[in-house]
Amino acid sequence: MNQINAIQLKQLIEASLFVLGKPLSSKALKETVLADFAVSRVRIQEALDELQQDYQDRGVQLVKVASGYRFQTQEILSPFLQPLWQEKAPKYSRATMETLAVIAYRQPVTRGDIEQIRGVAISSHIIKSLLDRHWIKAVGHKEVPGRPALYATTNQFLDYFSLKKLADLPALTDVASLQALFDKASIALDEPLPDNDSEQIDNNINQQPELPDTL
Repeated sequence: MNQINAIQLKQLIEASLFVLGKPLSSKALKETVLADFAVSRVRIQEALDELQQDYQDRGVQLVKVASGYRFQTQEILSPFLQPLWQEKAPKYSRATMETLAVIAYRQPVTRGDIEQIRGVAISSHIIKSLLDRHWIKAVGHKEVPGRPALYATTNQFLDYFSLKKLADLPALTDVASLQALFDKASIALDEPLPDNDSEQIDNNINQQPELPDTL
């Protein structure tokens, strides 16, 4: 096995995260770019912690999300960086984001469960769009007639919204925090979230089970 010192280790981890452009865990680093080096997961984690400190006061920060670590710009700088982007933020309907919220807060759920909680029917297009974004996935089937698919959120969902775990989600009744979550992820809604709708959905799922860390 090749040897690597602390400085080289930080450099290689830093370069790997910049090049890949998506989250990497200490396990993934160990199994890929560091596979030929005599370095433990503990040393890798220490290097990641040091890199986080190095970037703490920089415009770019090293942030931990569900799938690992990634570089991203400071949230406070986002409004000033908007002129650099040619594409507009993706726009989603309130129905789509409410469906995603029900899945996130009550998972695993069937399409029928979602319709019962929201009080309206949902189109297949909404479920398909969330599946295509890899924000949700089918995790099994409910043992009832027809065996409908059970849906849950993914690590990609947590990564996109810069969350480490499902417990980091704000309360459904906290409309300001929900809107801030969408803003942070550069998501635009076709209409604002009203307070009463969020409270109604929250009331409908007030018997939700304890949230797992990841799925």
